[in-house]
Amino acid sequence: MANSQVRLRKPTLDKDLEKLTFTEQATHFVLRSWTGVGIALVFLLIAMAVANTYATGTPGVLVVAVTAALAAYMAMNIGANDVTNNVGAAVGARAMSMGVALIIAAVFEIAGALLAGQGVAQTVASGIIDRALFPNPDVFAWAMMAALISAALWINIATLANAPISTTHSIIGGVIGAGAAASGFHSVQWDAIAVIVVSWTVSPILGGVIAAAFLYFIKEFIIYREDKIEAAKTWVPVLVAVMAGSFAAFLVNGGTNGFYDVPIGKALLMGLGFGIATYVVTRPIVRRTADGLDNRNQSLRTLFRIPLICSAALLSFAHGANDVSNAVGPLYGVVSALRSGSGGEAVIPLWVMVIGAFGISLGLLLFGPRLIRIVGNEITKLNPMRAFCVALSSAVAVLTASAFAIPVSSTHIAVGAVFGVGLFREWYTRNSQRRIDYIRSRGNGIAPEEPPANLDETRRRYLVRRSHFMTIISAWIVTLPVSAMLSALVFLALNALFT
Repeated sequence: MANSQVRLRKPTLDKDLEKLTFTEQATHFVLRSWTGVGIALVFLLIAMAVANTYATGTPGVLVVAVTAALAAYMAMNIGANDVTNNVGAAVGARAMSMGVALIIAAVFEIAGALLAGQGVAQTVASGIIDRALFPNPDVFAWAMMAALISAALWINIATLANAPISTTHSIIGGVIGAGAAASGFHSVQWDAIAVIVVSWTVSPILGGVIAAAFLYFIKEFIIYREDKIEAAKTWVPVLVAVMAGSFAAFLVNGGTNGFYDVPIGKALLMGLGFGIATYVVTRPIVRRTADGLDNRNQSLRTLFRIPLICSAALLSFAHGANDVSNAVGPLYGVVSALRSGSGGEAVIPLWVMVIGAFGISLGLLLFGPRLIRIVGNEITKLNPMRAFCVALSSAVAVLTASAFAIPVSSTHIAVGAVFGVGLFREWYTRNSQRRIDYIRSRGNGIAPEEPPANLDETRRRYLVRRSHFMTIISAWIVTLPVSAMLSALVFLALNALFT
């Protein structure tokens, strides 16, 4: 009887507490996706406050503050969409976790933007359209704002659609469209555009060729050797030294925003010296790491993990040096135009570069993991050796473009390198005599499997997914004209509303 009475009593308080707990959990789940948006909005307000502080006394300070917020928004979109190329290969090869990749990319993006981002940013600010042909500085400012709005919106849409597009295409298309709408097509510096477009065509091919060349070297001199661990002890320090020497040469030859520049000849000698020093330091480390490792490819992955992390950091630095211009170039153009009419400042203010640098890193940390998996996993299968080739070739190509102040697409280069690695593997698998001899020696004279005669089976064995290739190419083709048309419409709307 007592038990039945106990059952009849309803634990009202416990039920109410459970309901509150479930409600709280549901609220946290819903709000979790909005946390990043809230942090992003706070950053936009901070960017406006910083611009207002440093631009006090400048005509049109409110315009500068609003443009700073737009530049911050653009920078975060670059971080969410573009920076994923830097560490996607390393994450796809499982050389580092997502968290470590995000931290490394964020730190080196900031360093690259602040130390080496001036030249390309000035090209975007004044090398795409002729500021002197605009009726007045205010019209130029509206055009730059329209470019930022259209480019950022297009990148935002692409990120939500999981499409790794080119942020460089987006902003340059935006600048062209707004400039043409504001002052006519004659204000566009078509000769400069031609150079940039050629670089866009050449850069992904260059990235793919360099990546394939590095992978060929690794396969010939390390992977398909009888004693691959001993070969790795010899050649891994050399590869790391080449990477370090190239980076050092870039930095001293105009890669520090004018703080320390030396002629190209001396820069190459200093890079050679730094590379030799890196080799001396790296060689014993690699040898210690190789002690006790079995003579198999899995052991090589261990030896290439640290070089891969270093190359991903280098690529993040290179990306910061080149692509920060996509966010801060228009902002610098507005600040310079409003302060000095048709003239400009020789050096971009530090606060402008800081907004771009921290905006890119914040966008990566908040929204970047979504596309990292696409670049790292869904184009071709990567291991640490292949990923090292992708990151190193991309970094070399982007740094070279930055040295000449050419705004290239790091997306093009990185994805081109990934495709280059995959397509080279397909060719090498079928045609390498060294690989065939190696497999025969390991298989007691048994020849490797002949390629299938059936076309469908051949396609199934492709190492590169062609469907992703066509999707990415399509996104690249439409980005510039779409951002240009959208930018022209935004400029016309702004001009009608505020003039």
